[in-house]
Amino acid sequence: MKISSSLKRVILTEFILPLTLLIIGIYHGLMQVFYRAGVIHQASVMHLSYYQGLTLHGVINAIVLTTFFAVAFGHVTVTFYLKKEPPKLSYIVSLWLMVIGTLMDAYAMLTGKAQALYTFYAPLKDSPVFYVGTAILIIGSWTAFFGWLKIWFQWRREHPRTRMPLAILGTFVNFIIWVVCTLPAAYSTIVLLTPWSAGWVATVNVPLTRMLFWMFGHALVYFWLLPAYVMYYTILPKVAGSKLFSSNAGRLSFLLFLILSVPVGVHHQFSEPVFTPGTKFFMAILTYGVAVPSFMTAFNIAATLEYAGRKQGSKGWLGWMLHLPYLKSKNFLFGYLICGLILFIFGGLSGIVNASYSLNAVIHNTAWVPGHFHMTVAGPVFLSIIGMSIYLYAKLSGKDIKYKYFATVVPYIWMIGLVFFSHGMMAGGLMGEPRRTNLGMSYTNPESPLFNNHWVPTTTSTLIGGIIMTTAALLYFISFFATVFSKPVREQVLELPVSEDLHHEKPLPILMNMKPWLVVMFILILFAYIPALREVFKYSSSVKAKYDVESPVLIQDSVNVKNAGQVK
Repeated sequence: MKISSSLKRVILTEFILPLTLLIIGIYHGLMQVFYRAGVIHQASVMHLSYYQGLTLHGVINAIVLTTFFAVAFGHVTVTFYLKKEPPKLSYIVSLWLMVIGTLMDAYAMLTGKAQALYTFYAPLKDSPVFYVGTAILIIGSWTAFFGWLKIWFQWRREHPRTRMPLAILGTFVNFIIWVVCTLPAAYSTIVLLTPWSAGWVATVNVPLTRMLFWMFGHALVYFWLLPAYVMYYTILPKVAGSKLFSSNAGRLSFLLFLILSVPVGVHHQFSEPVFTPGTKFFMAILTYGVAVPSFMTAFNIAATLEYAGRKQGSKGWLGWMLHLPYLKSKNFLFGYLICGLILFIFGGLSGIVNASYSLNAVIHNTAWVPGHFHMTVAGPVFLSIIGMSIYLYAKLSGKDIKYKYFATVVPYIWMIGLVFFSHGMMAGGLMGEPRRTNLGMSYTNPESPLFNNHWVPTTTSTLIGGIIMTTAALLYFISFFATVFSKPVREQVLELPVSEDLHHEKPLPILMNMKPWLVVMFILILFAYIPALREVFKYSSSVKAKYDVESPVLIQDSVNVKNAGQVK
């Protein structure tokens, strides 16, 4: 279908801007593995410190890229399936707010005023510019969603007996989760952290800021994932030459994500002393529950892909795996989706380890944790984002994808690199290798008394993986930006591969009405977080403690130690 030039420009900008910033994010990801493997034995390179680079890497890759893409892909799915464009004011205001918020964050990070990582809770302190910019970015994404709701209600009045398209359900579930989980993040940044950072108040409740962040921070994972799930259910069957095995199972999986994604954040805080064992146990049970829709999706998509292989004449139990359209340039999008799915198997299984209270005590705050979430964020999330971005950019701009063979092999190279990367991280984590730490200044520096030769093989594996992943990213950037700077050669249209259902399934009323699911969602959130909030205020208090951004040691304690040394 054709869309207005204004909407088209907004969507294309929402692809180009974050992918341009991604160059900075990828660069700092590479620098992280150099630091950790002991290739670099210093605190900074080119006037950008280790923690400054780590913050840039996390915020650009995990917040900016994912938010811009979710909004752009939402514009695409809503417009394509409802055959209506969102109100122009909503998508224009949304884009400007997200751009302004991103520029504020970029300024704060690049000038060194924000280097408390993407987990922006106290006691580490960022500039007020960063906190306000992050809030503006979030509000911009809300604005787009409110515009979609307006045309949805129009469409529903015109089609009262038609089922909500599966892609629309997935998109709306995603943004309902997003709006709900970002409310505590917005409150924390504007009401708690900004006044404290600006010096208007002297104290801040540290456990409260952490709890509010993780109320947002874990649901954020599903905000990353659900656009990929929409692609798995509505696009992957088509590009694989198959039909979706069960549409009803897909709807159920989205609705289960709706009720279970938010009330699980405390499982990131099992070592937090303010929470009682009962609260932690309840959150752990809900975390195991949220694995159910992922397992459902795994079986549903596996059956879908098996049908594609059987159509090609495969034999035996697993022969269908060899008859899928791997490395086909005409069908390059398949590679991004299938490689993401393969990686997500290991990301999901390692995530169950994190949800266990006893096992979490072993791997908490070790390199296992980034090894796990890179399997999810850098696996299905990242690959679906970059694959769909170049696909939709080519369609909407009327251009041919340049160096298409590069674009075709990228997901396979990336997958190989990520296996080395995450294996090194997780294996090192099991041996106590810390996360977020500049190991090159200590544990992987042979000149340091803290040198630990047990972590040399694991950090080397991570380094090898990071170099391979960066190579894949360079090939992608060559293809994407060569396409951007080429000339249109055909009609500019909005086009998506649309999957058909393999079975004619009877619509189930419980899957057609979101209202009861929304009620259950809010009840579970209340059950999870009212006790958690009560415990935060009962067992903690606001503190004046100030920490050096480079060290977990209190600034006052550091001064006392220095003075004591001088007296001695």
